[in-house]
Amino acid sequence: MIGFRFGTLLFLGALFLSAQELRDYEKKVTEFTLANGLHFILVERHQVPVVSFHTYVTAGSAQDPAGKTGLASLIARLAFDGTETIGTRNWPAEKKALDEVEAVYDRVDEERAKGPKSSPGALALLEGGENPASAAAFREQNIDEYLRAIQENDGVGIDSHATPDSIETSYSLPSNRIELWFVLESQRMARPVFRDFYRERRKLSNDIAALMGPQSALRLRQSLLATAFENLPYRNPVLGWRADVEDLRPADAKAFLDTYGGPGNTIVSIVGDVDPAGAHRLAERYFGPIPAKTRPRPMDLQEAPQAGPKTVAIWSDAQPLLTIGYKRPAETHRDDPALDIVATILGDKHTGWLRKELVEERRLAQSVEAIANFPSGRYVSLFVLSAVPDKDHTVEENRKAIDELLARLQSKPVEAETLARAKNILRGRFVRMFGSNRELAALLPLVYANYGDWRKILAMAGEYDRLTAEDIQRVAAQYFVPTGRTTAYLTRPPEPGRAASNPGEQQ
Repeated sequence: MIGFRFGTLLFLGALFLSAQELRDYEKKVTEFTLANGLHFILVERHQVPVVSFHTYVTAGSAQDPAGKTGLASLIARLAFDGTETIGTRNWPAEKKALDEVEAVYDRVDEERAKGPKSSPGALALLEGGENPASAAAFREQNIDEYLRAIQENDGVGIDSHATPDSIETSYSLPSNRIELWFVLESQRMARPVFRDFYRERRKLSNDIAALMGPQSALRLRQSLLATAFENLPYRNPVLGWRADVEDLRPADAKAFLDTYGGPGNTIVSIVGDVDPAGAHRLAERYFGPIPAKTRPRPMDLQEAPQAGPKTVAIWSDAQPLLTIGYKRPAETHRDDPALDIVATILGDKHTGWLRKELVEERRLAQSVEAIANFPSGRYVSLFVLSAVPDKDHTVEENRKAIDELLARLQSKPVEAETLARAKNILRGRFVRMFGSNRELAALLPLVYANYGDWRKILAMAGEYDRLTAEDIQRVAAQYFVPTGRTTAYLTRPPEPGRAASNPGEQQ
C-alpha cells in the first residue's frame, strides 16, 4: 500500500497504542450511510477549528470506456465548474447556448465520420461555428463562482484529481463554515454543469503532448505500463491517450457519472472540528434528496499470465533512464505488507540498498527509486525499481546491479537489523502523516473502498510488526522473477551504422 500514496496514507500510530487506547480512538469515529447509499466517515479532532473534507468516487481511469481514455481525469478537472445554480447568471439562457455548442460539435463529428470523404473546408466552417455559440454561453456564465465561494470563506488545499482507481475532491474550511461544504458538494453531485468542457479538453490534450514527449520519464513509465499489461486498464495513461481525449464530449462525462458517480459509489470523509450529530443532520438535509442510482457491478479486471520477460526501449538524446516493473498482486493481498517492507529496504532515500550501493559506493546512478505498487493498488500492479545512470555509466550496468540486489534478497533472509530499521522507518513516516487532518481524510475512504471497513487501518499495524526475515525472502523469490518482469529503457540511439544488440548497452 506504500506505492504512490506513500506521501499521504496509512496510519501506523497504532503501533504505540494499547488495546484500550485503540478502543478510545475508535470512539472518535462516526459512520453512517444515507438511504441513497452515500457513506460518511467522520473523525472528531477538536484541537483547531478546521475541518477537512474528502469526496472519493470509487472509479477512476481504469473505468474509462474503451476509446474514451482520459475521461476520469477530465471530469476531475471540471469538478469546480459549478452547477445549474452556482456559476451562472441565467441558467435557461446558458443552457440554450451550451446546447447550441453541442449541436455544432454534433455536425463536426458527422463530417469527420465521413472519413476520407470529409471536406476540410466544411470542417473548418463547422468548427468556426463553435465560437459564437461559446461566446453566447460565456456571457451567461459567472466564471469561477464555485471556487470563489470556497476561497472567500478561507477554504484551503483545494484539489481534484483522478487516479486509476478513483476521482477525488478535497479541501478544508473553518469549522464555522461547514454548512457551505454541504451546500456546494451536494449541488455538485446532484446537478454538475461542464461549462468549461472544451477549453479544459484542449488544455488536457496540450498537457499530454507536453508530458509525453520523447525525452520524458513519464513517457517511459507509460511505455512500461503499456508493455507490461495486456488486458488490465492500468496500461492506459491516467491522463488518457491524446487521440481519445480530443474526441471526448460532455455526454461522455455525464454517462460516466451516471454509471459511477452516484451516491452509492461515493464515500465522504470529514476530519477535524466536527460535531457528528450536526453533520448527520446536514447530510440528510443536503445529500438525502439526491436519488439513489443502481451501483455498477464490480469490473472483472483480470490480467493474462505473463509468458516471459518483456523489454521496451525509447531512443532519445535525453538523460538515460532505467525502469523495471515486476507483476505483483493487489494491495489487499496478504503479501502487500511484506512488499512495502521490501520497497523500504531497497528504496529508502537515506538507508536503502539502491542508494547505498548504486549511488554512494559504486557511483553507477545519480538517483534511484523503489515503488511498491504502480500505478495503483486495487488490481494487479507493478513493483517498480528505477535508476538514472551517472555519467559514463549505462542503463545496462544499473540493471545488472539491481539484479544483484534482488538476488541477495532472494538468497538469504535479511539481517535482523535491516528488517527492524525498515519497520522503524515505516512507523516514523506513518506517525508523522497521522498528524494531518487532510491526509487522514484521504486515507479513510481509500481503505473503506478497498477493504470494506476503515478499521483495517488499525489491523495494518500488527501486520507489519509480525513480518519476519523469512517473509521478506519468500516474497522476493516469489515476485522478482523473469516471467513477471518488464524492463523499460530511455537510452541514446546506437551510433550510425551500428545496431544495438541490447537496448541497454547504450549510455
